[in-house]
Amino acid sequence: MRLIAILLFATASPAVWAGSSNSLLDVSADGKRLLVANTDSGTVTVVNLTDRSVQCELPAGDHPEGTAWAGTVGLITVYGDDRVLFLDADAKAITHILPVDDEPYGIVTTKDGKTAFVSHDYPGSISVIDVSARKVARTFKVGEGCRGLALSNDEKTLYVSEFFTAKLLAVDVATGKVTDRWAGYESDNLARHVVLHPTRPKAYLSHLRSNVTFFSARSSIFPEMSICDLWEKPAAEKRRRTIALDTFNGVRVMANPWESAFSLDGKKFYTIYAGTNDANVCGVIDDDYHEIKPLSIVPLGKNPRAIRVNPTNGEVYVYNALDYEVTVHDGNLRKQAGVKVCTPAHTAEWRRGKELFVTAKPPMGRTGWVSCSSCHPDGLTDARVWQNPEGHRRTPHLFGLAHTHPLHWSADRDEVQDFEYTVRGKLMQGRGLTNLKMKPRESFTEFAELDQHTADATPDLDALALYTNAFPFRLSPHAAGPGKLTPEAERGKALFFSKETNCASCHTGPYLTDSSLKKPFIRHDVGTGDHAAEKIGPMYDTPTLLGVYRQGPYLHDGRAVTLKDVLTTCNPSDKHGRTSQLKPTEVDDVVSFLKSLPYELPPDETPNSVKHRYTPMFPRPTVSDRR
Repeated sequence: MRLIAILLFATASPAVWAGSSNSLLDVSADGKRLLVANTDSGTVTVVNLTDRSVQCELPAGDHPEGTAWAGTVGLITVYGDDRVLFLDADAKAITHILPVDDEPYGIVTTKDGKTAFVSHDYPGSISVIDVSARKVARTFKVGEGCRGLALSNDEKTLYVSEFFTAKLLAVDVATGKVTDRWAGYESDNLARHVVLHPTRPKAYLSHLRSNVTFFSARSSIFPEMSICDLWEKPAAEKRRRTIALDTFNGVRVMANPWESAFSLDGKKFYTIYAGTNDANVCGVIDDDYHEIKPLSIVPLGKNPRAIRVNPTNGEVYVYNALDYEVTVHDGNLRKQAGVKVCTPAHTAEWRRGKELFVTAKPPMGRTGWVSCSSCHPDGLTDARVWQNPEGHRRTPHLFGLAHTHPLHWSADRDEVQDFEYTVRGKLMQGRGLTNLKMKPRESFTEFAELDQHTADATPDLDALALYTNAFPFRLSPHAAGPGKLTPEAERGKALFFSKETNCASCHTGPYLTDSSLKKPFIRHDVGTGDHAAEKIGPMYDTPTLLGVYRQGPYLHDGRAVTLKDVLTTCNPSDKHGRTSQLKPTEVDDVVSFLKSLPYELPPDETPNSVKHRYTPMFPRPTVSDRR
């Protein structure tokens, strides 16, 4: 069976073409042009690979994420604006803007350039685009947090990776139905990319393993590579194997694997690590067991986030996101040249803050295991509940953080600079960003951080705070329009703000939280501090409800799987608002309202806004912009 599968796979195409897996980079079929999505700068660049010069750089919008060539037309997904751009490389212009479903991430095209497939992070769907007609032909729901995309050589199957589970899904292109699944472990996390071997029927996913039961640098977060057999096997045989990349290179640890690619002959396999600024060059072993062997470790630029191989000559291109540069390498990843592809984004302080946020290297980490972005990728949550020393804690997102201090579920920190404790602590084990002598925490209930003033201590600490406080909310796709709600959500809003439920006694103000830096901090007992592992509860800070539609699981310990659970099964004593008297239809209405948040943009300035913050450079899109 395996031999037949390999022969069929190998004869389908001599090699996987450049646009068959998602990336910030894509090489044209003739090998002469490189398309680059500059996520931070909000631009897209076309590089002439013949003379390694920039042909053009064009505005793209908020968070361009995926690129793919369809002939001489470049296609770019714009994650923050819910659009796909059509770029005419000859005319050096954006010729069409196509509105699509929410959060478009990856994009791949068929070899003839007639069809494109787009993955949508939320709501976990795939859009099929008719390129010549410049329209969405159909959209179908396939999973949750869909990011990675790879198209089979026969173009009949689309392979999709789920971001928060690292599951691999096989989707029938003709029907849009999921026909197969490769599940990993519950700890598998953050799989943003999938790539197929050019001749072997295997898919490769780089991702993390989040070991939530431990809280230290060497035992919490691990880089991993999962390899999935794409042919049918007996039930007793494994179809997915995972390689522990933390021990793959001996004592050398590499953090946050981001993307992978194959050499043209399929004998070499490259994986880049965004947290340690390096790459593995591996040999491919055809044994269905070891799969790959390390050949070399190659240093790269700052925060490498994409790697592509030229389909005509085997040159390798790496996008070093915080150098704003594409580097050119030979097949062994020896650097040949570099091309600056865009103007550095935002301000120098913002850029330094991001450098610190995404790196696992000194001064942020000593061992190279963990960075801030390992748990908060691009400001998102990792959707995990960690068994921290103080109790079970769900990782919060960072959106709107500049206006919703204090920090943590227990309000034990009042400024982002207090995360100097985390940098120096067991989780990151870095040397830190200041020489201040930090007051030790003597017990779980004594919040030493609140007495330790770390803001303005060093430029690096303040830069880290500014970047961490720079994530803005986008409007909910569940809203009926800018400032508008559906009839169900309107009824839910009335119930939410009524004295009958009393929800707004805590969830108040433009960010729907009573969090304030005025001391003593406001915390509430909502009946959820009953776990045996809890060391600080039962009083918790009120989280913002903006963006709650995509932030599950809910409550401080993730016990509520859905928003409906928050209002019903997880609120039996009416301590978290009075909801027991609500009819099932009324509960559904309140949930509709919550999912619609924010339906209008919150202000960039409030009495609770912190000093070290950054206002985004892109106009935040309205729902009408996105539809």
